[in-house]
Amino acid sequence: MKFTRKIAVTAIAALALLGTAACSKNGSSSSSSSSSKIPAKITKKTTVVFWHGMSRAQESTLKSLTSDFEKKNPNVTVKLQYQGQYTDLQAKINSTLQSPNNLPTITQAYPGWLWNAAKSKMLVDLKPYINDKNVGWGSASASDINTDLLSGATINGTQYGIPFNKSVEVLVYNKTLLDKYGVKVPKTMAELRSASEEIYKKSNHKVVGAGFDSLSNYYVLGMKDKGINLSSKVNFTGSDSKSVINYYAKGIKAGYFRTAGSENYLSGPFANEKVAMFIGTSAGEGFVKKGVGSKFTYGVAPRPSTYNMQQGTDIYMFSHASAMQKAAAFKYIKFLVSKSSQIKWANKTGYIPVTKAAMNAPAYKSSKTSKVPAQLAKTTKHLYSVPVTKDSNAAYGQLNTIMQTIFAQAQKGNWDSAITAGKAKFDSSWKQ
Repeated sequence: MKFTRKIAVTAIAALALLGTAACSKNGSSSSSSSSSKIPAKITKKTTVVFWHGMSRAQESTLKSLTSDFEKKNPNVTVKLQYQGQYTDLQAKINSTLQSPNNLPTITQAYPGWLWNAAKSKMLVDLKPYINDKNVGWGSASASDINTDLLSGATINGTQYGIPFNKSVEVLVYNKTLLDKYGVKVPKTMAELRSASEEIYKKSNHKVVGAGFDSLSNYYVLGMKDKGINLSSKVNFTGSDSKSVINYYAKGIKAGYFRTAGSENYLSGPFANEKVAMFIGTSAGEGFVKKGVGSKFTYGVAPRPSTYNMQQGTDIYMFSHASAMQKAAAFKYIKFLVSKSSQIKWANKTGYIPVTKAAMNAPAYKSSKTSKVPAQLAKTTKHLYSVPVTKDSNAAYGQLNTIMQTIFAQAQKGNWDSAITAGKAKFDSSWKQ
């Protein structure tokens, strides 16, 4: 997950006034009578603009699904507009919030990106659309969307988003190597440490046991497993926090743990047999498969923790759109998260299905090209997402840098001073 600086509060106040004026002029405010009524049918030619950050196989699959939708809904044209990587997409959204009428109908986004947009009433509450029997499902339960994923697309308790391209973290391991050394696949964090130490020792210190791709996720989930949610109340130098940090730091100092470092992802070192296991996104299996080739057999297992992080973006709708555009857009969203669409999307892209029916469908669960589907039921039992509150994005993003600094210090010796310095940066990130 990647986040950038949010819009200044003073600018948001102006945006709210500008957005209200613009929407009032067009009669398309979410609170206006013309757009609060949900059309039962799309009775005239309607264009939906969709900003996204999907490229390569993801983009081609999205285009294919969109084409299928348009064939079934001839009155609707969906204009897919690629905005670059997530950081580019977020920047485009932020800059365009100053001119609400230039925003798309819908966009991919993390909820934290749109905290200020929600406060300024620029987003559409999707609950009425979900509950509508014509364009929606009639109820949230009827949508069959994983409830943890659905709740993760809320802002201040309002259902502004519908989950779309989602992933979770999994443990990827070198099965050939673990079998060679008689090491069992770890199911807990304690077992991960023991297995990593054993591998490092038996390989004569040539193979690092394990590592985590996302240091922000590592810390947040480590704290969540201790019953502590990410918030400004977290005591970064407290005993629970230090326990989470020291688990990884001690392993780095001893040599059996490592971070991705400048390589950003551990799939490269894993494929080159420099690390035996790593915790990374389920959507990255394609890179693992390509890198490993026929060198050895890899395996995928649930993340060795109680909680797992749900990652990936949702789809949000902007309030400037007309009533017909909103209805058409939601029908399109509903199509994208349908069982058949989600199976196709998951099999082609590596993302996980957002509906239970798709996740349990034999066409996905019994995949012969991916090892992730067979593990999803176990690794998605307890999903967690970064709370969408003021400055939570900034704090989450800052954690990666803080942890990198601490772990770099751990390689040299004592890291207590780095934790103290990290607390100052962590606390400051909640006051931007």
